[in-house]
Amino acid sequence: MSSRAEDTSSRQRRIPVDSPNGSRELPSTPRGQRTRAKLVQAARTVFERDGFLDARLLDITNEAGISAGSFYTYFDSKEEIFAAVLADVEEEMLHPRVDTVEVGDDPIEKIRVANRAYLESYRRNAKFMKLLIQVSAIDDEFEQLRRRRAEAFVQRNAKSIEDLQQRGIAKAEVDPRKAASALSSMVSRVAYTVFVMGEEWDFEELVETLTLLWANALLIDLDAA
Repeated sequence: MSSRAEDTSSRQRRIPVDSPNGSRELPSTPRGQRTRAKLVQAARTVFERDGFLDARLLDITNEAGISAGSFYTYFDSKEEIFAAVLADVEEEMLHPRVDTVEVGDDPIEKIRVANRAYLESYRRNAKFMKLLIQVSAIDDEFEQLRRRRAEAFVQRNAKSIEDLQQRGIAKAEVDPRKAASALSSMVSRVAYTVFVMGEEWDFEELVETLTLLWANALLIDLDAA
């Protein structure tokens, strides 16, 4: 199949917006799970190397070392496997491994640890984040997926802010939902500027700056902590 025909066929098989993995059930056998994981990892490599529009399904299966026909056992289209890659990245960034860090009840340190984990994750995934923004600009369904991803971060951060308010650590005058939206957007935009656009920052200075801005925006009272 030519790349032109492949792209046309791919666009005809759209992914459901309400499911980043499409409607297909995940494999039930270990072998199937391994094969799907290989395809997703290969797809990420190809997408980041060639871009979404120029990536071909044949390139993905070759990268995975899997026969071309096997692709359709796991995915229906290029859009669907891109969404699967997005789901993996989203899972890592939304649930970073911060549970092993002892921060006690210090609210500033908790914000610092969360910011550090997010920035480290963004740095690891910078190539894909750049690609996601490019794809979202030309594909309305992926723009909706990107917004849903952003909303998940906002909701998580809003709960954290509300908890600080209920404990009397953050001032109640700040609306938790609006504050979370503004602060999450700030951190995400700065991460994009640094890790995608290449603005020079010392990483530790970046973490500290964003942490201080968070704390000041929430009017955190350390005496109440």
